[in-house]
Amino acid sequence: MATTAHPAESWSPTSGRQPEVWIPDTESHPTARRVGRRGLLYTVATFFAIFAALPFAWMVFTIFKTNQDLYSGQNNPFLYNDPPTLANIRLLFEQTNYATFVLNTVLVAIGVVIITVAIAVPAAYALTRLVGGWGEGLGIAIFLVYLIPPTLLFIPMTRVIAELGLKNSKWSMVLIYPTFTIPFCVWLMMGFFKSIPWDIEEQAMVDGYSRLGAIWRAVIPLSIPGILTVIVFSIALTLHEFVYALAFVTSSNQKTVSIGVTTELVRGDVFFWQSLMAAAAIVAIPVALLYTVFLDRFVAGFTLGAVRIDIASPPAPSLSPNAGRQAM
Repeated sequence: MATTAHPAESWSPTSGRQPEVWIPDTESHPTARRVGRRGLLYTVATFFAIFAALPFAWMVFTIFKTNQDLYSGQNNPFLYNDPPTLANIRLLFEQTNYATFVLNTVLVAIGVVIITVAIAVPAAYALTRLVGGWGEGLGIAIFLVYLIPPTLLFIPMTRVIAELGLKNSKWSMVLIYPTFTIPFCVWLMMGFFKSIPWDIEEQAMVDGYSRLGAIWRAVIPLSIPGILTVIVFSIALTLHEFVYALAFVTSSNQKTVSIGVTTELVRGDVFFWQSLMAAAAIVAIPVALLYTVFLDRFVAGFTLGAVRIDIASPPAPSLSPNAGRQAM
């Protein structure tokens, strides 16, 4: 009985014909799975993005709504059933001290940022470089101070402010806010300093710089992303604080946005929702843009900073054969 040989078995080097090899088509299946996973990822991300953006969208739409349009339960909150109006923004700026609140907030934020950076950066460097094994434990202990709620501290802090003669003054917030911004920022900066290798400082000191000079010329440039992050977080923590500001300040011309808006636009059981949303949006949009700008700078600087340092150093000695003869 004759049998037919398999194509691969009948092939020989002298036959001049390549064997017929069957290659399964496996490319389409991984591609389909990859597209499916990416589509699922984008779907979930889009859902959460829309979910997170809806409150801000409602806030912006509410600013320009009339009372009849806002309080009618049959109206769509994301559509203007009545013509938009600017009366709510005029009420915010003409019948409240909102411009003063914003100015006070900026002044307080600037003072808090200066104090926080001036103390947190040296403290974080000392805990990371100079303390040795104790640095990690002390850093955690300092961070635990940040977790103490202000509701436990505002009464003794009020006594301190009264003794210092800063009661009912915005400068009381400049003095007290660093008590919770510094612990958090010290813990944050310690992570940045740990990522900077010792060799950079040692090389700077070998080149003739003192320790302070090495810190200024080698460590600080690499720490700029961390310092910017500290500045952004300090501003955000200052804007969010409410308890201390409410306890320390009662005069309208000394209030910040966090307490001024709520105390002057909530009158008894009457809530001026449109003006409240306008006050929140005017402050929130610049902060959101600030976060976006410095987030990109933080990521790029943190990953590329180690190769961008420029330390002035003397030229390397020549290694040519004639150099040794000239020295002799």
